[in-house]
Amino acid sequence: MKMELTAIKDAFDRVTKKQKLSNSKVQEVFDLIDKEIKQTLQKLQSSNDRESRIDCKSVLADLKAKLKDIAPLSQLESTQKELNLALSKYPKIVEKSFVPDISKAYRNIDFDTHTVNEIIGSHFYRQGLFEVGDCFTSETGESVSALAMKSQFQELFGIVDAMKHRNLEPALNWAMFNSDKLKPNGSDLLLKLHRLQFVEIVQKGNRDRALQYSKACLAPFASNHMVEIQKLMGALLWTGRLEHSPYSHLLSPANWDTVTGELTRLFCNILGQSYKSPLSVTMEAGIRGLPPLLKFMNVMAGKRLEWQSMKQLPVPVELDREFHFHSIFVCPVSKEQSTEENPPMLMSCGHVLCKQSITKMSKNGTKSFKCPYCPSDVNSAQCRPLVF
Repeated sequence: MKMELTAIKDAFDRVTKKQKLSNSKVQEVFDLIDKEIKQTLQKLQSSNDRESRIDCKSVLADLKAKLKDIAPLSQLESTQKELNLALSKYPKIVEKSFVPDISKAYRNIDFDTHTVNEIIGSHFYRQGLFEVGDCFTSETGESVSALAMKSQFQELFGIVDAMKHRNLEPALNWAMFNSDKLKPNGSDLLLKLHRLQFVEIVQKGNRDRALQYSKACLAPFASNHMVEIQKLMGALLWTGRLEHSPYSHLLSPANWDTVTGELTRLFCNILGQSYKSPLSVTMEAGIRGLPPLLKFMNVMAGKRLEWQSMKQLPVPVELDREFHFHSIFVCPVSKEQSTEENPPMLMSCGHVLCKQSITKMSKNGTKSFKCPYCPSDVNSAQCRPLVF
């Protein structure tokens, strides 16, 4: 697909290049014609002001001869032919690269209309298109489940919009209210939000307020983030002029974008929703998988074969890692799928086992054990549930 798009871009670039060349040549010829006509007019006007009369017929004859020498038609003909040739080839390349009829790669599948409508309605709300989502859910009658999604994402977009205006209060309130849910994810979002707020206070030049804020909001994180807090304390020396300090990176807008993205991911995680819209992911995966399927169907059509009865795709469709999902975890020790009673647990070394396997290997938590992946000693008390 990438190669096909490259060919289209190259063809388009050729057309635009020929068009620019043709326009340039036309302008050049017009400028020459304009110059000769103006010179002739000046001669005719000057003859009226003098006693000696100029023969108008001879002046116009000279103009006609000069215009003939310029030969505008012959000069424009070659560049216009090249442009027309490039224009005639471009549609053929587009038609060759894009298959207008994709129905050949379609299989007759009975879709659950309720599920499809729910996914589409949720997509609108996830994108902040609340009025469009309301209209869609009203027409499809899927209002009950969709309204719950709407209220949740209205809160998210309210927080994000406030952060765009450098107002962290809604984000801080949400992070503090959900602090117990954020801890299992190992998130330090609350600290990052307090850091942004602290930097804003410092940059405004209020050192006393910044110091008070650090004591009230940053001190609780000192045990695990001392180095980070020490750097923030160093920034106090540059109150009101951080842009000229060694801490100027703290003012980067990218810091706000990063924290906003992390908050959005955690917000979706707590709701049990994926960070990306399921509809967007499905469409992107389908678009990438369509070209090999269409090529295969062209071969199938030639051999008069059918694939409607196949239980899996007839050709391998390679998708990037961003489309790889592992919502089901299989413990590498017990070889069993995780469940609510036996959830996947993240160990201190970063590897994952199911809870029952950790319990068994640690003798019910009475001793540490070796991770089966690496030589690290693992304490079962430090293991925490892994949230996908």
